[in-house]
Amino acid sequence: MVQNKHFKARIRGRMAKTGESYTAARRQLLAAPTPAPAPAPAAGLLPGYRPQAIATQRDAGLWSRVLAHAGVADPLTGEPLSEAMLAGLAGGIGFMIFTFEYQEVTTATVVTRFHPGPYVGNLIARSGAAIEQQTTGSPAVARTRLESALDTGAAVVVRLTPSRLTGTVSEYEESADVVVAGRSEGRYLIDDGGGGVEACGPAELAAARAGRKTDKHWQAHVTGTGTKNPDVHEAHVRSAIRDTAEALLSTHGQAGIPERFSRNFGINGIRTWADRLRDIRTRKGWPAMFADDERRSQALTQIQGFLAGDEWSGPGALRPLYARFLEEAAGIDGLAALRDVAPLYEALGTRWDGLADMIDPGCPAGDRAAHFADLAATLEALALDEETAANALLRAAT
Repeated sequence: MVQNKHFKARIRGRMAKTGESYTAARRQLLAAPTPAPAPAPAAGLLPGYRPQAIATQRDAGLWSRVLAHAGVADPLTGEPLSEAMLAGLAGGIGFMIFTFEYQEVTTATVVTRFHPGPYVGNLIARSGAAIEQQTTGSPAVARTRLESALDTGAAVVVRLTPSRLTGTVSEYEESADVVVAGRSEGRYLIDDGGGGVEACGPAELAAARAGRKTDKHWQAHVTGTGTKNPDVHEAHVRSAIRDTAEALLSTHGQAGIPERFSRNFGINGIRTWADRLRDIRTRKGWPAMFADDERRSQALTQIQGFLAGDEWSGPGALRPLYARFLEEAAGIDGLAALRDVAPLYEALGTRWDGLADMIDPGCPAGDRAAHFADLAATLEALALDEETAANALLRAAT
């Protein structure tokens, strides 16, 4: 659960046949998904709820299903809010790079969505829908609230620790959101983005929801379609775009993040990554930090996983999805200039995919400095084009 395991199996099958990297194989399958008959609705599934697989950005795809089920419409088109529109309202794109050295491993984390701002919180606030959010420290209260929301016919989003569903505990695991989309024979039907639903017992779900103190028994559900005022929608779009552009261009600390880490975020963070890849004189330089073959392979594989995933990144570092958001938003009076910005982000997506394909976890020790220098050159060029695009974005929104 929360792994989209069937799609991952298809990716690995394609890798075995073509020799492509994980990121390249995933990208090809997303571009041309295998047609499949729609599964029969599961017994107990909420009437009208439709699980759908393979979102480009996991949270935006999840909320597009929940809001569509509730009848929430885009004020501009009258159609359900698209994944691209919701991703853009959430903050869209960003950048973050961090490494942490432990006794046995050195981790490398890359995030290319809006971060560390409240991505899902922004999406909820700017969707225009009436959405109730609840938290509690009591499993009993949490279950009562979940049952009450389901009784209204609403699909309920809950936040959980995925590993606890399999009986394991990971201290450092991030939470993930899933949709409780019905009930059957005393069990809950969970849509985790894999294309169908899986049954989960109440005790199992309660344990997973209690996995992280900050997210303990959180849930959200739509209580009304909310405002359909185009002016409010325009204000939300403009606010989201400004937040995105300013976070990308900022050279100061992010909200809630110490100032000393500011150079790890935004376009400044892309340049920081390039500098550390080139640094052959200090311990913070990647040639020294990843001199060990196993640490280097693990870190580069981890980065590929982030770039290929659907939670913290996605195809083209989510830039093509953001381009689709800009194309939709350009239909709003006064925002037509966004049509000229969208191609910049479409092109950046191709460049980010090229970087992902360049990364070689099997790079021999003797070649690591040269490999890192090649990656740094690509990142430096990306940073320049990201800066051009972000400035154009800010001008178009203001």
